Amino acid sequence: MVIDSQPDLEVVGEAGDGDAALHTLAVTAADVVLMDVRMPVLDGVEATRRLRQRADAPKVIVLTTFDLDEYAFAAIKAGASGFLLKDAPPPTLLDAVRTVHSGDAVVAPSTTKRLLERFAGHLPEDATPPDAVWAELTQREHEIVREVVRGRSNAEIAATLYVTEATVKTHIGRVLAKVGLRDRVQLVVLAYETGLVRPGAS
Repeated sequence: MVIDSQPDLEVVGEAGDGDAALHTLAVTAADVVLMDVRMPVLDGVEATRRLRQRADAPKVIVLTTFDLDEYAFAAIKAGASGFLLKDAPPPTLLDAVRTVHSGDAVVAPSTTKRLLERFAGHLPEDATPPDAVWAELTQREHEIVREVVRGRSNAEIAATLYVTEATVKTHIGRVLAKVGLRDRVQLVVLAYETGLVRPGAS
């Protein structure tokens, strides 16, 4: 009802489990998928992973609760472009759909930090040394990455670094290209996995 109430959005399909979702999306074109993490037959994490392996796959937003943070983290690593809490207000949901459709990612700052801090023990101990992954980044790009990890928006980063939003967006695009990632969600995960930043760091 919330999505269909918008003139620029339309619900093109629904499914009761992950397997049904994959079958539906095989014959129904969609731009963005709202994926629950806990579903019968096939859970949202595996459904997301399989879906994102397809050519021209739609973007995925994971819906989760505080009690299922670990599933949201796994789904993001599986290829989701972000996540929302199930009780997110309608305007937040609508904004997230539009944001992901435009090519950006949805990263709820407080939830992202809590996720990564709570499940830091799941990160590999033999993490790749930061220099090996981030060597090609300029000093300003390193600053941008740290701000992204803090969950700040382009506007907030621009204000902090005294640059324009367009400049921030350009820097983020260059960073993603250099490290071979799709969006800022993956950037946050990689920053923790490689030890560029540590859980609990400000």
